[in-house]
Amino acid sequence: MNQDELKQAVAKAALEYIKPHLQTDTILGIGTGSTANYFIDALAEVRTQFEGAVASSEASAERLKKHNIPVYELNAVSGLEFYIDGADETNPRLELIKGGGAALTREKIVAANAKTFICIADESKWVGVLGDFPLPIEVIPMARSYVARELVKLGGDPVYREGCVTDNGNIILDVFNLRILEPVKLEQQINQITGVVTNGLFAMRPADVLLLGSQEGVKTIKAND
Repeated sequence: MNQDELKQAVAKAALEYIKPHLQTDTILGIGTGSTANYFIDALAEVRTQFEGAVASSEASAERLKKHNIPVYELNAVSGLEFYIDGADETNPRLELIKGGGAALTREKIVAANAKTFICIADESKWVGVLGDFPLPIEVIPMARSYVARELVKLGGDPVYREGCVTDNGNIILDVFNLRILEPVKLEQQINQITGVVTNGLFAMRPADVLLLGSQEGVKTIKAND
């Protein structure tokens, strides 16, 4: 299978995973990106079996609406049963790097509200140590240069993502050449830099379940395995 076929396979696996738990009042959290898009498309076939969704980006919200899936504001719901999203990297502890699509802040907020975070990814995203994928940082625009200098002190090489404005009106710095041996510690350190909105490490709130697409099929990996 090629990469797109692997993404479709994990999207379908995620649908099968949540199907037994869907109820008419269930609200799902939905992520952003190519793999999440495949899940949204798969979700359309069961749209009458749950109430609706909260989206982590404007793009995902529009895709959900095209499938006639109701989209709610997070402030209007009391909690989410599942959050389903892709990743740019995952390690065996299901700590993730996310934010290639610049939706990391809203993704973190939605993930924090979910009882179960299901990550769907193809095997190319599986790594022993996080950091080959440049770590995205959402930054308030006026703080860009200051934050970049602070990131250099942490050992990274920040690069401004030209032409990218987040749904929150901020910019993205992608940090190259990090070998992230202590993801929780680094996540906290970067978030303490004045001007940082958040960073793309999902280590304090990692995934609970990883559905990993491989040539041998979809593997189910849980955080406590």
